Amino acid sequence: MKKMLRLTGYLLATLLILVVILFAVFFQRDKTLEELKPIYTNHFSAFMPIMGMQVHYRDEGNKGDSTPLLLIHGMSSSLNTFDSVALILKKQRRVISIDMPAFGLTGPNPENKYSFAYYSLFLDSFLNRLQIPVCDIAGNSLGGGIAWQFAATHPERVRKLILIDASGYPVKNASGSLGFKIASTPVINNLMLYITPKALVRKSLEGIYYNKNIVTEEQVNRFQDVAISQGNRKAFLSIIKNGFEQEPDKISSINKPTLIIWGDKDRLIPVENAYLFRKYIKGSKLVVLKNIGHVPMEEAPRETAALIAGF
Repeated sequence: MKKMLRLTGYLLATLLILVVILFAVFFQRDKTLEELKPIYTNHFSAFMPIMGMQVHYRDEGNKGDSTPLLLIHGMSSSLNTFDSVALILKKQRRVISIDMPAFGLTGPNPENKYSFAYYSLFLDSFLNRLQIPVCDIAGNSLGGGIAWQFAATHPERVRKLILIDASGYPVKNASGSLGFKIASTPVINNLMLYITPKALVRKSLEGIYYNKNIVTEEQVNRFQDVAISQGNRKAFLSIIKNGFEQEPDKISSINKPTLIIWGDKDRLIPVENAYLFRKYIKGSKLVVLKNIGHVPMEEAPRETAALIAGF
């Protein structure tokens, strides 16, 4: 019995030493908004006070467009994921991209609680502040889930819906992202509040794209910076631990013209889910892009922009 207790003590001491070493080598403090603004804002950037936050967004392009296109990014991302697509589309359209609460330069909401209902309320308030009664809305991944939920709960505010590798149906046989896997692992995931190494960020990005060679040092730096922006790690972990209410039955209630764009090599939300969206959204159109991963707007921006413009 004494030997067992002694061995347990050694193991705990070793584990404690390893944790201390991890913190000493990899600890990163949160970065402040003042540090990040000069790097990740441009002359189109603006901050809107809404629901206790300063919401970062960009409003670009044709101001005469009476029905703007609203772009919603996915989990752990930012409005920058649509930069290339927005650059193309804003020649004809009014394009609005936004750092959603919990992410980018917007950061967490004051209560640090998230749900599809919360995001729908947020988008409704955001559009009201911009005096936009109706919009076209496009979303990728979690942003796609937020977009279709908004179309289902506020159909009067949506003209057309674009879903890009969207969340909504249960995910099966997905290899996923290393960062999401660690974040979903109990106990260990709490380390992500303090440790977000570039190597983990790079590996996670490589799981998102089909062509891993497009991952640049600039992207790795941006994703790491917005991940460790003040309060974002806590918000991300809260979302992972608590999840979102899954209501796929709502999808069949959507009656808006819907374009579904999907990468056939998506390892996070497999292409099988694209066919479920097409099946249950009456009259929807599906385009599957060959040799493209989870974020077609980054991996195939010209093709993605052309599909949206044509739609």
